[in-house]
Amino acid sequence: MLQSMPEALPDGCAPERGFRDLLHPTMRAIQITQFGGPEVLVMREIEPPDPPEGFLKVDVLAAGINWADTHQAENSYLAAAELPLVPGGEVVGRTANGRRVVALTSGGGYAEEAVVHPTLMWEVPDGITEGQALGLVLQGTTAWHILRTSAQLREGESVAVHAAAGGVGTVAVQLAKRFGAGRVIGLASSEEKRELVKRLGADAVADSRAEDLAAALREANGGSHVDVILEMVGGRTFEQSLSALAHFGRLVHYGQAGREGAPPVNPGKLMATSRGVIGFWLTHLARTPERLGEAMSDMFDAVLAGELEVIVGESYPLAEARRAHEDIRARGTTGKLVLTP
Repeated sequence: MLQSMPEALPDGCAPERGFRDLLHPTMRAIQITQFGGPEVLVMREIEPPDPPEGFLKVDVLAAGINWADTHQAENSYLAAAELPLVPGGEVVGRTANGRRVVALTSGGGYAEEAVVHPTLMWEVPDGITEGQALGLVLQGTTAWHILRTSAQLREGESVAVHAAAGGVGTVAVQLAKRFGAGRVIGLASSEEKRELVKRLGADAVADSRAEDLAAALREANGGSHVDVILEMVGGRTFEQSLSALAHFGRLVHYGQAGREGAPPVNPGKLMATSRGVIGFWLTHLARTPERLGEAMSDMFDAVLAGELEVIVGESYPLAEARRAHEDIRARGTTGKLVLTP
């Protein structure tokens, strides 16, 4: 974790920089000193990170905001957090020699400077914006590998994508079509979001708030059960999605957005229905970065060729990280959210 000075800035603003900073340089960052909701995201002046051997420091141009960041802020994520912490799992930045790169980090992205490792860093091609690169490096690679690696999507299969207007969902809908899905169903909570999902190529849409979600999924699939379901809510959504799964179908669970957890899975029932439940956590692919690079290269090419659209949502100044977390938790956002120092 980054070592920092905990004094909060008045009114969330940085003091003037000048001769004082030459003697004792600092940087602006969002630092969490106690766990909780969006209110714990406070702008502070802290010491810049000191890269360990083999790592690089970049000047952050933009940082990505993810649902997982809201879990980290309250210490409810899969990996326990330690205080104080600077959140942020991905950045676009400039290296010391001027290269524009996008990178996955182990934290520290909500800041003016961040530490990255070269194996989890990719040069951003000309023609790709910071927001687009951020939309691909974590959420895009998640969608790519859920479909390719975990679900092992086959030609002609049906795919249902929960939160289809979100960062993972908007990419997953398009990639599923690109990978040969026979029918793609996007689930979203508002008419406006469902219209966006249809524009991105979904063959059908469904209301994610439907009382009988299993029936809504089957109806959207022409009355048939679904072959592959991407699910990241847990609780009732997980349970009803599982019941809408076809024989030999695969449900990939990759998030806990509902903060309910996933209900117990009866292995006998899985056997009786020939259904599969697969967990996915992108962190495990960091051990084989070449597989992440494969996805990044494929998606960069697709964006440049006009075959993949990255939906970039609202951009927030660094000082408004709290508002960004409030917005994402209220489920009023679409696409990739960006934080700019």
